[in-house]
Amino acid sequence: MIKIQTNQNPTNGKAFLAKNETTRSLEEALAQCQEQGMRLSRQRRSILELLWRCEEHLSAREIYDRLNQEGKDIGHTSVYQNLEALSSHGIIECVERCEGRLYGHISEAHSHVNCVDSGKIVDVYVELPEDLIQEIEARTGVEITDYRINFYGHQKSDAE
Repeated sequence: MIKIQTNQNPTNGKAFLAKNETTRSLEEALAQCQEQGMRLSRQRRSILELLWRCEEHLSAREIYDRLNQEGKDIGHTSVYQNLEALSSHGIIECVERCEGRLYGHISEAHSHVNCVDSGKIVDVYVELPEDLIQEIEARTGVEITDYRINFYGHQKSDAE
């Protein structure tokens, strides 16, 4: 994950990117399942382990394919049912796309960079300057408590 900070790089004065660890671990997700009374079946555990290991958003079909390539015997229906249960309990993230749903592990609130060429979604942490948030609040009359931004773009060529 990338954290876009409003801090300035002391060498060139530009905003800089920094790697950020997720705030919720696989162990915390497994514990949350148990706290919410969800059974931790072999299939459910395999899905969670895959999502935390690969750190990207995957379709149900991609999850099914990857798990079966790893030798985990899990059916389509089981994958879909587990993804629905995990996302409805807030344990994993579900991103609605026109091509279907994509699933990923949940970390702290974050934004997405969507590549329209590949369909890839990259999680980024964007911290807006406080004065911008205050201006938006003043113009709208709404106190902002959280925000998420969706960026869309094309894959950069190597020449750029």
